[in-house]
Amino acid sequence: MTERADGGAPAVDYDDQATILKLLPRAPLDERMGIEYVEVRPERVVARMPVAGNTQPYGLLHGGASCVLAESVGSVAAMLHGYPDRIAVGVDINATHHRGVREGHVTAVATPLHRGRGAASYEIAITGDDGVRVCTARLTCFLRPAPGGGDGVLPGTGAPGAAPSAG
Repeated sequence: MTERADGGAPAVDYDDQATILKLLPRAPLDERMGIEYVEVRPERVVARMPVAGNTQPYGLLHGGASCVLAESVGSVAAMLHGYPDRIAVGVDINATHHRGVREGHVTAVATPLHRGRGAASYEIAITGDDGVRVCTARLTCFLRPAPGGGDGVLPGTGAPGAAPSAG
């Protein structure tokens, strides 16, 4: 993070992924599901999740687990887009499950469809270890004014300039 001359929120260096990933607060549900963030930028968020522990009774990846992963990566992308003066609140998610997965990991990539001042929408592609698409989701978040008027401290981080987490 670098200080701004105007005293505003520090500029975030998204090329320093090691620091961004270290500062990214973890949502309790992300922890429970085993979600691990791989890349975090306003225009692209990537995370992976194990299939084991996130299955339905037939041993397939649970569709709800795919939705949790999709909402997690899309919400983080929306939060980064709104930083520092707006926070993201998910208001709509839909998902199409293309095929079942029984083992390994799934990887979600959130990319923007629309990034405005009041709302942001993302497509989330979820693939298996073989690179084949498992699920396609779309998430829309409202962007609300940040508590404290966008003073550069993000909710739940306690530190200026830290990358946010949502869910």
